[in-house]
Amino acid sequence: MTNPHLIALDLDGTLLNDEKIVTEKTMKTLAEAKKKGHKVVFATGRPFRASQAYYELLELDTPAVNFNGAFVHNPTDPEWGVFHQPLPLKTATTVIQTCEAFEAQNIIVEVVDDVYLKYHDEFFIDAFSEGGPRFHTGDLHELLKEDPTSIVIYPKDGNADELRALLDRSHAEVIEQRSWGAPFNIVEIVKGGVNKAVGLSRVAESFGIPQERVIAFGDEDNDLEMIEYAGHGVAMANAIDELKDIANAITKSNNDDGIAEYLQKVI
Repeated sequence: MTNPHLIALDLDGTLLNDEKIVTEKTMKTLAEAKKKGHKVVFATGRPFRASQAYYELLELDTPAVNFNGAFVHNPTDPEWGVFHQPLPLKTATTVIQTCEAFEAQNIIVEVVDDVYLKYHDEFFIDAFSEGGPRFHTGDLHELLKEDPTSIVIYPKDGNADELRALLDRSHAEVIEQRSWGAPFNIVEIVKGGVNKAVGLSRVAESFGIPQERVIAFGDEDNDLEMIEYAGHGVAMANAIDELKDIANAITKSNNDDGIAEYLQKVI
C-alpha cells in the first residue's frame, strides 16, 4: 500500500485493551503508519472530551468522529468545520416520554458537553465524567432546551429488547438505536441516518482518500455501517458475530494487538 490510507479506529474493545490502555506495539505501529503518510482517525461513540486523552497520546492532528457520527470536528484545526447532527428537540421529547412510560431506570441526555440525568446516579456520573462535562439532574422536559446530541437509556432489568422494539415501532424513521457492549444493558439513540460511516466519509473526502483506501476497525453494533463502508472493514476477534459476518477480515482481539497485527501485514 503506497497511497495514503485512512485508518479509522473505534476505541473501546478495539484500540483499547480491556484495561483501557493502548499498548506500546499498537502505538508504535500507528506512529509508523503516520510517518508513511497514512491518516489515523478516531471513530467512536464517546464524546471528544472522553477520547481526547487518547487523541493526544497518539499525537493525532486529524478530524475526530464522535457520538457515533453525530459530532465531527478537527480539534487541531477549527477551520476544518464542526458537523453536529443532533436529534430535534421535539423528537427527543417524545423518545423521553416513551422511555418514562416504560419506567426506564434512568435517562441521560447529552448536548455535546452538557449531561442531563433524570435521576442522580453515581454510576452514570462516574461513567460520563471523563473530560469534565457539566452535569444537570431533574425533570428532563424542563431542563432540556437544545437539540440533544444523544440519549442514553437504562431500561428496567430484562426490558431492553422490549423497549428497543417499542422505540423502533414508534420512532424508527427519525432515530438510530445502538446498544452498549457487555456488561451494560444500555440503549443509546442518535438522530436517524447518523452513524460512524457518515462521519468517516466526510473525513475521507476532506483528505481526498477514496472509499477503497479506508481501513476501519471495530467490534460492536455501532461499527456495522463503518465496517461495511470501508474498503478494508476489519472486525476484532472479540467482535460481535454480526460484525464478523460483514467484515472483509478478522484480526486478533483488542487484548492481542489486533490493530497492529493487521496493519503490519497490509501497510
